[in-house]
Amino acid sequence: MKQIKRALISVSDKMGAAEFAAGLAALGVEILSTGGTAKLLREKGLTIRDVSEITGFPEMLDGRVKTLHPAVHGGILMVRSNPEHERQASEHAIGAIDLVAVNLYPFEKTAARPGVGMEELIENIDIGGPSMIRSAAKNFKDVAVVVDPADYGALLDEARAQGGALSHETRARLARKAFARTAAYDAAISTELQKRTGEGLPQVLHLNLPKVAGLRYGENPHQQAGLRAANSGEGTFFQ
Repeated sequence: MKQIKRALISVSDKMGAAEFAAGLAALGVEILSTGGTAKLLREKGLTIRDVSEITGFPEMLDGRVKTLHPAVHGGILMVRSNPEHERQASEHAIGAIDLVAVNLYPFEKTAARPGVGMEELIENIDIGGPSMIRSAAKNFKDVAVVVDPADYGALLDEARAQGGALSHETRARLARKAFARTAAYDAAISTELQKRTGEGLPQVLHLNLPKVAGLRYGENPHQQAGLRAANSGEGTFFQ
């Protein structure tokens, strides 16, 4: 079991974020945040530490650079059982970050709006968010990564029941979901840019096919099977 002592919350979709942060804070978790998320949490009466405090740099370049710093990624990626990692983190005053709650700029929704120009589209390509998600998901042995507001309630329930800790199984499940999210996000960006840069038939076809139902068995009784549907609703696929 890994106890959460410090969490970084930086979200585009702020649904449930304040309640989630309040639940963590009630468990004694220190909350780090950025930009609009930090503003929201403070307005809700929560004590928040700005990421810029720990990096020593302000948010810059119109918010393009906020969290791309060793004080953030070192805190996420350090392996707690590795003495050399611990030594280097201590030497550079890097504190561990045990939970990362991030959801991404709404690229897919932006691309789907009629008349959206290339400049606005480009500004909705998230950089820091996927970087933090991938760092946390890679180090799921020590870090929980949360990319979906729908998970907030269950995670708080588990943490409350376990003295502020989340199980290895939960962290592994969250990491799988996180990598699926960044893969779908990059696929959406690649597909849209191929459309807009006039390549004609895309060189690469990305399929994002969420499972919508389980089936009793596959072609043979010993095989697993599921029903998958395209996000666009254009087709249904069997696996």
